[in-house]
Amino acid sequence: MGTDGSAWIVSRTARAPSNIAVIKYWGKRDEDLILPLNSSISVTLDPNDLSATTTVSTSPDFDADRLWLNDKEVSLSSHRYVSCLKELRDRATDVKDEKTGIVITKEDWKHLKLHIVSKNNFPTAAGLASSAAGFACLVFTVAELMGIKESFPGELSTIARRGSGSACRSLHGGFVKWEMGKRADGKDSIAVPLAEHHEWDDLRIVICVVSSRQKEVSSTSGMQESVQTSPLLHYRAKEVVPKRITEMEEALSKRDFSSFAKLTCADSNQFHATCLDTSPPIFYMNDTSRRIIGLVERWNKSEGSPQAAYTFDAGPNAVIFVPQKSGGALLHRLLYEFPPPEGMNLSSYVVGSTELLEALGIDKLEDIRSLERPIESPKRDEGHGELAYLICTRPGNGASLCE
Repeated sequence: MGTDGSAWIVSRTARAPSNIAVIKYWGKRDEDLILPLNSSISVTLDPNDLSATTTVSTSPDFDADRLWLNDKEVSLSSHRYVSCLKELRDRATDVKDEKTGIVITKEDWKHLKLHIVSKNNFPTAAGLASSAAGFACLVFTVAELMGIKESFPGELSTIARRGSGSACRSLHGGFVKWEMGKRADGKDSIAVPLAEHHEWDDLRIVICVVSSRQKEVSSTSGMQESVQTSPLLHYRAKEVVPKRITEMEEALSKRDFSSFAKLTCADSNQFHATCLDTSPPIFYMNDTSRRIIGLVERWNKSEGSPQAAYTFDAGPNAVIFVPQKSGGALLHRLLYEFPPPEGMNLSSYVVGSTELLEALGIDKLEDIRSLERPIESPKRDEGHGELAYLICTRPGNGASLCE
């Protein structure tokens, strides 16, 4: 009860961003602990553009743990939710809530139930790492509510990993490495910051949302099938990725965009080759995805050096990295080849940061129709484009409490 005898509620709200891997994680050596076959490196996206916001509340009046995701109640019975919440409750401490003065002891947390309300500001299950943002936010918010302090660096990331492997990377901002680790208990399979987002402050990111529909083959089942049937996957994890991790770390330390771009494209292509090497083959990309690859490759070839880098996770959506100075040129090519669908507003088609639109000097649909054809691009299809919309963003911070 509260200090005045009334029932009480204590809450915390936090936000955690999505992240995009540039050296991919695909396949687990332990399904229960979610231990990867190889290490990976990702870029955390600006939470203003792609993030999950989660409020976790507790009260003696709550009779069960409950979760609402994007306004719909979702069962918490899955092993991943159960594991995360158990690990967090085991680490709970005595807490005094500053707003209400309520004191909750470590023993209380064993019996108190949680109500969790989470919303994404981008499509769920469409290959934009919504589960990474969601589980990172869940773990971070509950840890703040329960006063949990890490007993070793990266401990919270080992819990987030139990919900969704890539969630461990969303706890941190900028460039993040997920160490595969060697221990059977997974305590050394943690997320480690490599560089803060402001250390490469002129990097811009454009996400081409090809489809916001749920993908046909989930990442979880896709990984399992690849581990069981793809010889390329195991060769990649053992022979290729370790070298690429070292090369990517060097590229990041030197802010070498050319090396970063080459590694990012090559690793994305090999990841999808692994999916094709799976039996039956998995097709995450579609014709529009391949057109985007062609657009970037033609541009890079015409200039004689990498101008942009693409990567595709387990879905058809392209994530394109570009230096700030070339951001307008990238958007020019995308809008020329993929104009907005008939009747769609420009502000609905290009969302997120308006910086690149301003650099291109565009503020209305008529401006797109007047864009000149880039030298290396084919003649524009007079029909409407095949993208749902574009998200313009940049590297950003990791999980944080909301005011």
